[in-house]
Amino acid sequence: MRSVWATLFFAAVGVPTTSAADFAKDIVPILERHCVRCHQPGIAKGDISLATAADLLTGEYVVPGQPDESGILELVSAKPGKRPRMPKEGKTLSATEVDLLKLWITEGATWPKDVIVQEKAKADKSWWSLKPLSSPAPPNPAGLPPAWAANSIDRFIYAKLADKGLKPSAPADPRTLVRRITYDLTGLPPTPESVEAFAKDPSDAAYSKLVEVLLKSPAYGERWGRHWLDVVRFGESNGFERNVLYHSAWPFRDYVIRSLNDDKPFDRLVREHLAGDQLAPGDAAVEVGTAFLVVGAYDDVGNQDAAQAAAIRANTLDDMVRATGEAFLGVTVGCARCHNHKFDPITQQDYHRLAATFAGVNHGERQIVPAKVRSELGVKMAAIDARRNAILAHQNLWKTTQTSELEHRVPMWKAELAQVELDFAALPKFPSWWVGQFQPAAGPFHVFTGGDAMKKGELVAFASPAFLSDAGKGYDLPAKATEAERRLALAEWIVAPDNPLTPRVLANRLWGWHFGTGIVDTPSDFGYMGGLPTHSELLDWLAGQLQKEKWQLKPMHRLIVTSQAYRQSSAFRNDAAATDGNSRLLWRYPPRRLSAEEVRDSMLSISGRLDPKMGGPGFQLYQYSQDNVSTYTPLDAPGAETYRRSVYHQNARAARVDLLTDFDCPDPASAAPRRSSTTTPSQALTLFNHKFTLDMAEALATRLKADGGPKIDAQLERLYRLIYGRTPTVDELLAGEKFIRSQSLRAFCRAVLNSNEFLYVD
Repeated sequence: MRSVWATLFFAAVGVPTTSAADFAKDIVPILERHCVRCHQPGIAKGDISLATAADLLTGEYVVPGQPDESGILELVSAKPGKRPRMPKEGKTLSATEVDLLKLWITEGATWPKDVIVQEKAKADKSWWSLKPLSSPAPPNPAGLPPAWAANSIDRFIYAKLADKGLKPSAPADPRTLVRRITYDLTGLPPTPESVEAFAKDPSDAAYSKLVEVLLKSPAYGERWGRHWLDVVRFGESNGFERNVLYHSAWPFRDYVIRSLNDDKPFDRLVREHLAGDQLAPGDAAVEVGTAFLVVGAYDDVGNQDAAQAAAIRANTLDDMVRATGEAFLGVTVGCARCHNHKFDPITQQDYHRLAATFAGVNHGERQIVPAKVRSELGVKMAAIDARRNAILAHQNLWKTTQTSELEHRVPMWKAELAQVELDFAALPKFPSWWVGQFQPAAGPFHVFTGGDAMKKGELVAFASPAFLSDAGKGYDLPAKATEAERRLALAEWIVAPDNPLTPRVLANRLWGWHFGTGIVDTPSDFGYMGGLPTHSELLDWLAGQLQKEKWQLKPMHRLIVTSQAYRQSSAFRNDAAATDGNSRLLWRYPPRRLSAEEVRDSMLSISGRLDPKMGGPGFQLYQYSQDNVSTYTPLDAPGAETYRRSVYHQNARAARVDLLTDFDCPDPASAAPRRSSTTTPSQALTLFNHKFTLDMAEALATRLKADGGPKIDAQLERLYRLIYGRTPTVDELLAGEKFIRSQSLRAFCRAVLNSNEFLYVD
């Protein structure tokens, strides 16, 4: 009960007098609004946390029943003409809020033990991306052209354009379209023959046939595999200060390429990435998928200090947590490592549940052997080893005793030992690949207070993250669940039919890789700080289609690239650009520069020097040396052994590779969900002066002479068909012939390899 004095005082200042201050209703909101963003576990500025009563009472910021002795009131109360000392930033407490704090302290400062004050995230579980998938019907806007009515994608795009007063562009010409679709699906230039064939018959049927040819090409997996390898931060060195190469990670790259060429359902790919060892134990083609967990950077130096060792291990798990959350779910769950996410409804519990899931995963190679075969192999190895030990025992006895009766047996023992070694060599060999090692990790596991691995907080359950609890059913495993069961449960939850994030994120990635920018322009962040969808209904419709197509990507490619939106001209229009400068609404096809790999691979392809060999250990465009640390020196003159597609380059971290690095090939030190496209002087210098360009210009000139014969005009026509997909104009023929006669065909080839028409896709 309030004292009479307190009742009269607080009635005078406008505080309700009918009841005592309600901690949850009156005080918690004040602390959440003004205090805990700076004073909570993991931040605790001034070494003060307001999450619980402990710090307030210990530091006498609150003295129950004695407001005049409670320092918090002095800190938040303003003196005439001055701002109060706290909070240092943001809105200060109102007079009513200060009076409520005073009332609460006066009445005993009761703080229920089960109440923890937490900073509220900017978004809650009603955030658009966390809601269940909707099932929008494709619109039928007024004025919809017949050609735009057939594909549901076009209905959504046209409706949004019409809403903004925009009209789509005319279709691209056949030569432009065939070059666009070929680069898009394979990352290589079209052959002159395919361009001519489509130019003669640009019908819908011919276009659909061309799409099928490209999707069946092995080059499709190489192109789209590179996209996914960017997302999953695939690298073949461990990074950090030692940055040592490992030579057994390439099977994962080949697995991704093969999976895409086979059109493996993406939900299966996710399961294999997280728990392939459980889906098909001993099957190397499946188990290799778990390399996803360990192809990120990691610190292998080690540390004898317990705190530092724990921090290094926590950092290693953090890489797995972030990669999983961002690649599959499009959520920046890593931001909740030290404190609850400030913008999205992701708690420290959510983060550490994921960390506990991966607690048994360690970096390293693993031999992949079927369980039955492993058992049989163990028996055979034990028998052979027993024979060897018996022979060695006899030899040691003879050496010790020098017994003459045994001397005649020495040659026989040598022969038997030789046979033992042959028997060992004859045993079947199994691959040992960089796919991670799995060890029991029973727990218990804790939230790390402030992200500090040495400060264990509340226990962590083996359960699904709670930020999607309103959208679908999660999982809750018993405490005795194995580390393998935890990984498998997580994988199943990520691809569950009621999980809206995974299909949304994947559909958006596909869209972004086709059009340059996703419907959400932050493909790995669907949270509060990410972009908002330009076409939210279309995104949900595409996600639904992905599920209907049983998570296969090739049907989605067909749907997108056969749309009228995709087949538009890229021509610039001032009127449309005034409303939508970046063409996010797709009033035209957004032109783009070739990626780094496309530039290099195209030069090899056009010059006739591209080695089509697929798979296997990668080539190196650097000289690798290792002492205590590793050094990567770019090759000045890469030879023919490097003339494979760029996706097969051994992708070391922090290894500069002239042309690839200059044209924004990302460093796999971190994930690259979207490539940058910069314009720098080094691009022009490298493309014009590097030995690789000079070699390709020479090879191209040699090819032109072989294909076109001795006449310069025939050589020029062949060159333009190869590099641009068109014939040269009369002026181009005259200028080219003049240049070649005064300089050389090689010099002219070098010039066109630097031209914008070659480097850009319209």
